[in-house]
Amino acid sequence: MVSTPKSGSAKPKHVAAREYIEGLIASGRYRVGDRLPSENELATRFQATRPTVARALRDLSLLGFVERRHGSGTYVRDRALPAATDGKRLGVLIPDLGRTEIFEPICGEVVRQAQPYGHAVVWGDMGETADLDSQSSLAAIGAAVQACQGLIDQQVAGVLFAPFEGHAFDDELNTVVLRELRAAGVQVVLLDRDVVPFPERSRYDLVGIDNLRGGFMATRYLLELGRRQVCFVARPRSAPTVERRIAGYCEALRQAGLPSTDDGVCLGDPLDLEFVRGLLRDRQADGLVCANDITAAALMQSLSQLNYRVPADVAVIGFDDVKYARLLATPLTTIRIPCADLGRAAFAALRERMDGSDPPPRAILLEPELIVRKSCGGDSATPSPREFPIRTVPDRGNRSGKLK
Repeated sequence: MVSTPKSGSAKPKHVAAREYIEGLIASGRYRVGDRLPSENELATRFQATRPTVARALRDLSLLGFVERRHGSGTYVRDRALPAATDGKRLGVLIPDLGRTEIFEPICGEVVRQAQPYGHAVVWGDMGETADLDSQSSLAAIGAAVQACQGLIDQQVAGVLFAPFEGHAFDDELNTVVLRELRAAGVQVVLLDRDVVPFPERSRYDLVGIDNLRGGFMATRYLLELGRRQVCFVARPRSAPTVERRIAGYCEALRQAGLPSTDDGVCLGDPLDLEFVRGLLRDRQADGLVCANDITAAALMQSLSQLNYRVPADVAVIGFDDVKYARLLATPLTTIRIPCADLGRAAFAALRERMDGSDPPPRAILLEPELIVRKSCGGDSATPSPREFPIRTVPDRGNRSGKLK
């Protein structure tokens, strides 16, 4: 028996409602084709507002559990036994897949989602890309073309592509990949990040987290702790995802009435002791939002060598919640990425394209989660952040301009 979620649950109400409805479907209480209770009925049952219930249903629709029919209601979708098992092949092209922790659970979920449909998942082989900068652009582009051709030769109908980042010629590589796949009639959905700088948007579907919200949540949390000299730390040549996190950082400062200038965005090597010393000595930082957990872990190592204490002297927040984040000498506060949900949403978006549907380009942005650990003083210092919804944003045309 599935019990109604209690109002005192630690989970946000929309999450509890979503999981409750998932349980009803899994238990057979509602079967394929059944109409769910109305939003008003569910709101009464959960002792929640109608917008909260609507958000839970939108999340379930995005993840493929239900179908919302305008003017009719919400119906259970057949996820386990699709109407047509077409056996199409879909490709996954993720540079450095084995070296990027968050993509492993995302891809695992994509495989699980593909199996009931009879889809085979084909992996694009880019080889080792860590030394791309030591290669000529011609050699790197040749490797990208070869990887695309390998997918095309296996007759994939669609590809999930995580664009290149952190290399000297990312733009050229991403352009080549998209050109080759598009010329072969292969549908593409971008995973995690776009191929153009923030705030522009490409013409491809993008499935990722709301990085702007994540940067905002991390910064606001430090401000709620009473930190007032908060800086954002990233390595040079960061991806558009980091630019969006920086935009969220700036917005949190603005809403707090604090100056939001380029001075607070610090680009450098977190293992460079002189760079790190400058953060605390020159900028007098008492809170640091890091572009990712790798940067945060390196930064905390440097802080220790310089005899600065985390969090007594400076609080640190990362991004991604990789496995080692909780195993550091001072466990890392971080923004968690919902990897399984990303995998489900990415598969659903790509399958829709592969099936011939032609919606306008979308940005499907899932909600990040703040995970509080000792690098900010533990998990009891301040209230938890407000909830932020999953947002599906139609592309209304590229916007020009760079983050200032």
